[in-house]
Amino acid sequence: MTDDEAMALGLRAVATKHWRWMGGMKDMQGRTVTPCVLFRAHPSDTPDFRDPATMGCLVYLVREAWDDPCACVFPIDYGPGGVRWVARLTAGGRDMTQGVHASEAEGLVRALEAAPA
Repeated sequence: MTDDEAMALGLRAVATKHWRWMGGMKDMQGRTVTPCVLFRAHPSDTPDFRDPATMGCLVYLVREAWDDPCACVFPIDYGPGGVRWVARLTAGGRDMTQGVHASEAEGLVRALEAAPA
């Protein structure tokens, strides 16, 4: 994922109603959010989804937003076209998928954007 792609995904995530900064996340400036220090995010701060801890927090936020402890994004091999990612979510007791995405982070951000109120 390029810097520009990471920045764009981070801005989309922060704009959702389900977003919040969590301890252990990193922003695009390399700063880590610590639970014992109040993180005063500037509107231009964006999470860095290339960081494993930040990705783990994003998974948690998606599961919380969908009230689905099994919500996930999984890879599908598209052969020569490479791997694509599909979100598996449960809404109202029925399974649903949320599109096909170029990266795990993109699939999770899209799931966060589409989460019910």
